Amino acid sequence: MGEPHGIGIVGLGFIARQYLDTLAGHPGVRIAAVADLDTARAEAAAAELPDARALSVGDLITSPDVHTVLNLTIPAAHAEIALTAIKHNKHVYGEKPLAADLKGAREVADRAAQAGVLLGCAPDTVLGTGLQTARAVLDAGTIGRPLSAVAMMATPGHERWHPNPDFYYRPGGGPLLDMGPYYLSALVQLLGPIRAVTGAASRLRDERVIGSGPRTSERIPVEVQSHVTGVLEHDNGALSTITTSFDAVRTTAAPIEVHGETGSLAVPDPNRFDGEVRLFPLGGDDWLPVETSAGYAGGGRGLGLVDMLAGPPRASGELALHVLDAMESLLRSAAEGRRIELTTTAARPAPVPYTPAEVWRGKS
Repeated sequence: MGEPHGIGIVGLGFIARQYLDTLAGHPGVRIAAVADLDTARAEAAAAELPDARALSVGDLITSPDVHTVLNLTIPAAHAEIALTAIKHNKHVYGEKPLAADLKGAREVADRAAQAGVLLGCAPDTVLGTGLQTARAVLDAGTIGRPLSAVAMMATPGHERWHPNPDFYYRPGGGPLLDMGPYYLSALVQLLGPIRAVTGAASRLRDERVIGSGPRTSERIPVEVQSHVTGVLEHDNGALSTITTSFDAVRTTAAPIEVHGETGSLAVPDPNRFDGEVRLFPLGGDDWLPVETSAGYAGGGRGLGLVDMLAGPPRASGELALHVLDAMESLLRSAAEGRRIELTTTAARPAPVPYTPAEVWRGKS
């Protein structure tokens, strides 16, 4: 990456701490500026970073020593911040989703392509050793031709632990838009792009009760479907079934399973960078652990930005746009009761060879 690449962070909420743990001190990047609607929070963050200044959002985006804008704002602001940064010829890496809706995401992707700037988007968990080792097993042909996959995310709802869970149950929330990017990004990494979807959805109840914090026992309305399931048709002919639910107490299912002609593969939680991959070969007696063989070891949030600057982004805007298209199409399919063909596609990202933490963190 040559000289340290100047990063400007917009939005310093809870997730920003995890990004700072990865990026602060990395020799390939320099956090040059930070901005937040809460100026005190921006000043406090800047005080912890040797080269950073606390600026307004506008001043950060136009600053000549900011080359990439790291967009950690709320989803409703993702498109606005990204478009402004692109207008000033800045690269952009952002938290998921790429934008609050597909229309906004398309505009961001189109403008980035026209400007010739890099565009990346979380989740980058799929670049860790868990998912990448599973992909290496598939690419080696160990389970033969992959025929299907099952993805499962089941919880009784975030209101049980989150003190302000309202946004999970408003338009733009729900289990699919909240957690779906991890699972769908993983499925595209494993099986390639999706050509069509068929969805169904339901809502267990119209109110939720907050279970922790100062608003404990307060009732909040549920305005979205809280259980979403669907079938994804991949370009390679494989069929994936995905379920995301805020209406389930517990599941024993692996987060993702891939089934092929000669074996089945259990894939770890795509919301994590690591985890054990397990293989059950045809004719075998039990699941076998798979030795870690691929991916960035010791990954953390912000890994996708480092990867983007080192080469073509694997956690790319193209992939994020495709995933958002799949999620919106699933919800529309559920509402309209019909199969929907996607209007986007995304190349299956290049695999990540095994890379020790000290190498990608620039400490070797």
